[in-house]
Amino acid sequence: MSSTDDGLQQLARFIERHPDALVLTGAGISTASGIPGYRDADGVRRGRAPIQGPEFRTSEAVRRRYWARSFAGWPVIDQAAPNAGHRALARLQAHGRLGATITQNVDGLHQRAGSSDVLELHGSIRAVRCLHCGDRRERADVQAQLRAANPQMAEVTAVPAPDGDAHLDPAWLESFRIPDCPRCGGMLQPDVVFFGDMVPAERTAAASDRLNRASALLVLGSSVMVHSGYRLCTRAAEAGKPLAALTAGKTRADTLYSLKVDLPLQESLPLLASMLGLPCRQECV
Repeated sequence: MSSTDDGLQQLARFIERHPDALVLTGAGISTASGIPGYRDADGVRRGRAPIQGPEFRTSEAVRRRYWARSFAGWPVIDQAAPNAGHRALARLQAHGRLGATITQNVDGLHQRAGSSDVLELHGSIRAVRCLHCGDRRERADVQAQLRAANPQMAEVTAVPAPDGDAHLDPAWLESFRIPDCPRCGGMLQPDVVFFGDMVPAERTAAASDRLNRASALLVLGSSVMVHSGYRLCTRAAEAGKPLAALTAGKTRADTLYSLKVDLPLQESLPLLASMLGLPCRQECV
């Protein structure tokens, strides 16, 4: 038996022992759907530093940069479809082999794959909210608003970046018009937790409740370099709950795992489902 097979067999036994295991997912489960990840194999962030929440809210130039790049990068998120890893995870959960999902991703692909109990720790890039009146609208609607206000962007091309961002020539920023709330004229912000902002207290409490009810934690596709994810790992370890990971490269929680398997999720999760008696049907591949 290969080391790859051995790792998956051990992971299958971990799931059999902990069918209520809480699942924590990160960018690595969505890269096969065409959404770039944030970090390399050593856990080091790629590219320029992300926009900070306080800067977004206080600087018009920062908001212009965000929305121009988001306009160029949104089609990647909008057209992304769940991959075999998302679908296999949903199948495992639907058949009682795994518990709830907490995801650090903002792409909504778990729900589209059929997972029903999903807590989006960092919010959803598919929604936008007004910071003045609280109105919440679909990101696709804001894209239409941006397109109408910026006809010069119709032919723009950009290299995709994580979470609907894009690498855009700075020259496009000069004339870009940022969106206002159609309802009250207030400031619009994507309904996500920006770097530099805190996860809402009620969401943190919901994550803690899910962890308390689980007997183990399974990390899928995450380096857990961000504190909100790493904190779940340390809390699980402090509570004596076993941790396992199916993820590529170095992670912040490597010393906490009793088992770590380094394989692509879109291939390994369907294999795990098959090992656990849930062979993939045609729609799983």
